[in-house]
Amino acid sequence: MTDMKLTIEGMGKRGEGVARHDGRAVFVPGTLPGEEVKAGGEGERLALSSLERASPDRIVPFCTHYGRCGGCQLQHWNEVPYRAWKASLVSEALAQRGLSGAPVAEIVDAHGAGRRRVSLHVRKRDGVVTAGYMEPRTHNLLDIDACPILEPALAQAFDIARAIGSKLADCDVAVTASLTGLDVSVKAERKVLEREHANLAAFVTALKLARLSVNGEVMATAVPPRVKIGRAEVALPPGGFLQATATGEEALAHLVLEGLGKSKSVADLFCGIGPFALRIAEAAKVEAYDSDRAAIAALNAAAKATPGLKPVTAAVRDLFREPLVPNEMKGFDAVIFDPPRAGAEAQAKQLARSKVKTVVAVSCDAMSFARDAEILVGGGYALKRVTPVDQFKWSAHVETVALFTR
Repeated sequence: MTDMKLTIEGMGKRGEGVARHDGRAVFVPGTLPGEEVKAGGEGERLALSSLERASPDRIVPFCTHYGRCGGCQLQHWNEVPYRAWKASLVSEALAQRGLSGAPVAEIVDAHGAGRRRVSLHVRKRDGVVTAGYMEPRTHNLLDIDACPILEPALAQAFDIARAIGSKLADCDVAVTASLTGLDVSVKAERKVLEREHANLAAFVTALKLARLSVNGEVMATAVPPRVKIGRAEVALPPGGFLQATATGEEALAHLVLEGLGKSKSVADLFCGIGPFALRIAEAAKVEAYDSDRAAIAALNAAAKATPGLKPVTAAVRDLFREPLVPNEMKGFDAVIFDPPRAGAEAQAKQLARSKVKTVVAVSCDAMSFARDAEILVGGGYALKRVTPVDQFKWSAHVETVALFTR
């Protein structure tokens, strides 16, 4: 197909330049608003062939893998317009739900020292092991030695992944930096695992890991991986969820606590290992719920081991299928919810029927957040404040913390 001459008119939700061709929208990764380009391909997503006129907001990416790696999308964009666009993802999602007047604050930069967890793909072909990220829109693995957006503690993650791949061949390796060392969780084919099972524990010593788990089973632990949450220390469950950056967790928690104000009794829904519950408990009683049994066990253990906290109770509950109903929320001054990407539609509907005075919503998806916000506003809540948080920097992912009051 002949390359098209295009003028990039704006930036799409996935961090791709948007242009129009023959009356339809097309998307070109690696471009910026105002640029003139040539691009080719089939369908609505094209490939950049040449940059004919660059934007004054274009900068040199700091990563040598940028453009070939599918991780970051926006290292080529100046900080000021990048930040404005990322905040607009939230305001535009709200506007689509009829909440165009929502007070969206300036975005908070929460990259900090970098990502403290990384998931790597590993492949073994003809005895050669590679580890890294997939190239954009392909299943081709880009072999990487270093990633500059990670915490320095994860510098050895790629070597660790390749070492494990030498035994387990094709697998996925997640590495998390904890207070006590690197926690490695692997997903591998069962047949290969059965063959190599007896050899895997040695990796903990050889690679100086805190713990190694494969398919949810702990192979060996040198020292239990732990993270600091407020005054508490929490033992990480194998493969457990953790906010992408330590600074991101702190920023989200600060906004949550600010929204809760002087609340004395709080429900923390989709609580995970307690990044909010354990901090809230320094001043208020907390009831926490999540479907992840291991996370709930870790939260309960940390709460019991931390002196000076207000009462914390944590229970296993699937809030998608069994949300808290208004009668169960009568005793709470405030409710916070932090669901997965799908949002908390069922729980939001029950909150909209409740009399809880304060609701703090935390979200990792602007569209599902806007839907849940519409439900709460429809139930009589006022949307007082919305703060975007950027812990997935140079990507199209944005976190949000919002305050709703009656």
